[in-house]
Amino acid sequence: MTGPRILVVDDEPQIRRFLTIALGAGGFTVIEAATAQAAIEAAALQSPALVVLDLGLPDADGLSVITAIRDWSAVPILVLSVRADEAEKVAALDRGADDYVTKPFGIAELTARIRAALRARGQSGTQRIGDGPQAEAEPLIRIGRITIDQPAHLVTLDGQPVKLSRREYDLLCTLARNRGRMMTHGQLLRAVWGPAHEADTHYLRIYVGHLRQKLGDDPSDPRLIINEPGVGYRLDGG
Repeated sequence: MTGPRILVVDDEPQIRRFLTIALGAGGFTVIEAATAQAAIEAAALQSPALVVLDLGLPDADGLSVITAIRDWSAVPILVLSVRADEAEKVAALDRGADDYVTKPFGIAELTARIRAALRARGQSGTQRIGDGPQAEAEPLIRIGRITIDQPAHLVTLDGQPVKLSRREYDLLCTLARNRGRMMTHGQLLRAVWGPAHEADTHYLRIYVGHLRQKLGDDPSDPRLIINEPGVGYRLDGG
């Protein structure tokens, strides 16, 4: 039985070859593309479970590939790029990328990010939890020791209720419905506080701090709510 199909998009043959070997050893089936056009065609015709995308492509910027794919597909997109600037990361995530890994990278970290994104999607190729009506199709969300009962608006840790404010609960649910996906500050602020508060990033620092404290996530070494400085937060797929 073949593993999940991963589309690797990079114009450097040695990177594609390395990822094909490394991801193949991890149980994945790899499809390769070297250009933006080839990437869009492969995404449409070969139905990958996830796309690993370099932004520096010879025929177009990788951001245009994200935009094109998002016109018709919610397939997870993990950007793998030498561009380490915060603005570049935010731009890719706002276009619809799920995560961003900077080159040079460790294959263990990359594989972990891929598996987290696939867990968030259930490896099904269906609409992402958190994107519209399907968000309510998962009444119970279990992430490690945490259970979120959405119909009851109840969060438990090791079976014990956790008292959260409405904003804390909304923030946790937004992250949980998109678990494994890096969400930008703007995306989270729009979803929880509304468009008028899109620049109020201090809200996120305060409320993420509250959630970490209440959910036993060590702020000095967080394993549940992961921060990408200047970019956003990701709830580990667990």
